[in-house]
Amino acid sequence: MNEPPQQPAEHDPLAALRQWPFILYSLNRVGATIGQAMFQTVLMWQVYDITGSAFSLGLLGLVRFFPSLATSLIGGAVADAYDRRVVMIVAKIIPFSCGVILAVATLGDWVSLGLILGLSVFMGIAMAFEGPARIALLPAIVRAETFENAVTVSNTMQKLAMVVGPTIAGLVIAVAGAGAGYMVFCASVVIALVPLLLLRYAPSSGPRQRVSVAAIKEGVAFVMKRQVLLGAMALDMFAVIFGGAQALLPVYAADVLHVGPTGFGVLSSSMQIGAFSMAAIMVMRQPVVSTGRVLIYSVVVYGLLTVAFGASTFYVLSILLYGLIGAADQVSVVMRQTTIQMATPDELRGRVSSVNQVFVGASGQIGGMRAGFVAAVAGPVFAVVSGGIGAVLVAALIAWKMPQLFNYEIKRGGVVIPNPEADIDQTALLMPQPDGQEPASKEREAAEAVTAQRS
Repeated sequence: MNEPPQQPAEHDPLAALRQWPFILYSLNRVGATIGQAMFQTVLMWQVYDITGSAFSLGLLGLVRFFPSLATSLIGGAVADAYDRRVVMIVAKIIPFSCGVILAVATLGDWVSLGLILGLSVFMGIAMAFEGPARIALLPAIVRAETFENAVTVSNTMQKLAMVVGPTIAGLVIAVAGAGAGYMVFCASVVIALVPLLLLRYAPSSGPRQRVSVAAIKEGVAFVMKRQVLLGAMALDMFAVIFGGAQALLPVYAADVLHVGPTGFGVLSSSMQIGAFSMAAIMVMRQPVVSTGRVLIYSVVVYGLLTVAFGASTFYVLSILLYGLIGAADQVSVVMRQTTIQMATPDELRGRVSSVNQVFVGASGQIGGMRAGFVAAVAGPVFAVVSGGIGAVLVAALIAWKMPQLFNYEIKRGGVVIPNPEADIDQTALLMPQPDGQEPASKEREAAEAVTAQRS
């Protein structure tokens, strides 16, 4: 007699927030993001106030980007060799010190563009070490079955923090000046460190490889040999390079939609509103099983919406489309982060996260240059529309050439089970539980059965 099918467990949208380590992690993340957004806002305002040059603002971004790009892989190796919580704490010493120096220099009236750019180099290096450690820490502090929920909740909080940070910075600058803004930033760093100091977790008991060129090469090779990882990273990179319309928003507001500065501000914020709304929806729903397919489909939707946005000449429609672009991008971000972390063993998560950081950082810079160059040659509409088409074609190409990514699934309990229809060359990866317990036995048996069938 056949047993009736088991009903899926009721989804708990607060599953991640019911775990004390994740609460501490989130408090740190929100505080750090607010502070970082404040710091970036004060820096940009002060650089433009000193120089009056838009070129200087671009230079500010570059001097932070290239040091970060050059040291990201080292940062990933450090995250895998040492306690990731400690790495995050030590990395925060640099931005705190930079904030103190800039506050003193500003209040003492001896701040200069050279000082700001020089300190920004160190800020970029600090980000290269803090980023991989932070990303790789999250899977180790939440239960496997709640990881996607944790990623979604964390992204939601981060987006709110990115809105709050610049707002606070603007108010502080208006009331007390840039020097006070740096002081508030330093205070935010100290406050954000408190929950991180209270966070306790059990690092992986597996062997830790020392920081070396061989360790860095191992991380890069691990990504390059696995379609799931390489495909997810490449998909995001090329989607941003081709489909990113953000660099041309001022041009659209002024020359295409004719709405001026106020309209530009509303248009810019619509993407964040769309992303936040989608994040809220994802928190309330069951975790996605077919993460690979949803990732690729979300990029296709992202590209199609970009085409529609590029062709639109109606302001209200453009706001709606840009908000939907943010929503599709939010789905892509959550699916990519979940896929990459769940497809990577804990001892390699720092290095794999650093490779992903290189992909993400490069795509933003190259995408902005591509959009600007094409717009200068063929106009902004062609630049955005052609970019959206390019994003769709890239998603289709990766789905075709990398079937392991397209068929990638994550079953409940954090067990990765390859789709039998896909050409999978790796066994199921089991995500360790924060308390050291193994995943559910039924899920393990299912994974082993699939592996045996494939062999």
